[in-house]
Amino acid sequence: MTIKENIKISLTAIKSQSTRTTLTALIIAIGIMALVGTLTSIDAIKNSLTSSFSSMGSNSFTIRNSNTGIRMGGGSRKSKVYKAISYHDAVLFKKSFDYPAMVSISNMVTPVGTVKFENEKTNPNITTMGVDDNYLEVSGYKLKSGRNFSVQDLTQNNNICILGKEIEDKLFSDVDALDKFVRIGSAKYRVVGILEEKGSSMGFGGDKICMIPISHAKQYYATPNTSYTITVKVSGLEEMDAGIGQATGMMRNIRKDANGVENSFEITQSDSLSKTLFENLATIRWSAIIIGIITLLGAAIGLMNIMLVSVTERTREIGIRKSLGATSKDIQNQFLTEAIVICQLGGILGIFLGFLIGNLVGASMGGGIIIPWLWITVGFLVCFITGLVSGIYPAIKASKLDPIEALRYE
Repeated sequence: MTIKENIKISLTAIKSQSTRTTLTALIIAIGIMALVGTLTSIDAIKNSLTSSFSSMGSNSFTIRNSNTGIRMGGGSRKSKVYKAISYHDAVLFKKSFDYPAMVSISNMVTPVGTVKFENEKTNPNITTMGVDDNYLEVSGYKLKSGRNFSVQDLTQNNNICILGKEIEDKLFSDVDALDKFVRIGSAKYRVVGILEEKGSSMGFGGDKICMIPISHAKQYYATPNTSYTITVKVSGLEEMDAGIGQATGMMRNIRKDANGVENSFEITQSDSLSKTLFENLATIRWSAIIIGIITLLGAAIGLMNIMLVSVTERTREIGIRKSLGATSKDIQNQFLTEAIVICQLGGILGIFLGFLIGNLVGASMGGGIIIPWLWITVGFLVCFITGLVSGIYPAIKASKLDPIEALRYE
């Protein structure tokens, strides 16, 4: 009997047991959806992270008074917070660091705020940063129009700002944003620059940013606990270790860290942060695989039960087919094909739903739309193996039925 004929007979048998078959296929679909969906969203997020860190450049490092707080399981160090890096410390470092590198000072004014222009207002999800004239370069931002902050802007504490692309789209859809005045908090700022689109990653919106001169941010928004971030961009990867070494020594002197005492600050490389995030994603990936396998194991048991019930209900049919010349191998192949077809039907639904959900989750966290050919292939292969394993015992049982006894079965 050909594979085509087996599939036709399988579909006919599946229609006669539509309720049980549908439930089993749905269980399989849920397992495959969880597997493909999670793996797809992880790949979409990973692509976004790779793009974001590439734009920042792998030849930069930051100096903060705390580490990132991103941990891998329980093995990494707990997040530590040291004494704030003062504006004086940051400026002294920038002036004194004579290594061939670009140094920038910045601080977070507010992580969630609004920007207003006339009667228009953004959502309260705008990050306002105090930055210097080197921040755009070291952070991978580029100007779409307008200009960067100048040294004169920083010394005079000018009320000016640079806006992210999303803010421009929201507030200035019909007019040119340059030289217009926007309101950030209770103060007015003249727009001198618009950033090119940067995109977002893991919920961090690179285009939902508003930059003001760091000297202005210090004068009007700083508190005694305000800590500044120092970002250093070296000329190349080969200069990274030496640059970090010199920066560490200089910061220890500025912070007056005693010999034998650990650093009172944290230095983080941009590529080490990406590696940590990718390690966390790998843990999530394995968790998704385990959950998917457990779900599919339950579906396989349910499918085997359905196939055993089907063998019992179709005993007379098996006897008639054997009496008409069907061999034991034909019967065995028939039931195996039926189990595989049920799994593939569930798999098709699960892969489709997993593709949609995975890309929706990835897009919501800054990832792009991807077609996960690898996980689609894996999904079909897993469904085939599940159907094969679930159908082997019922198929063997059906093939060994005595035709005479089977014809007598009621």
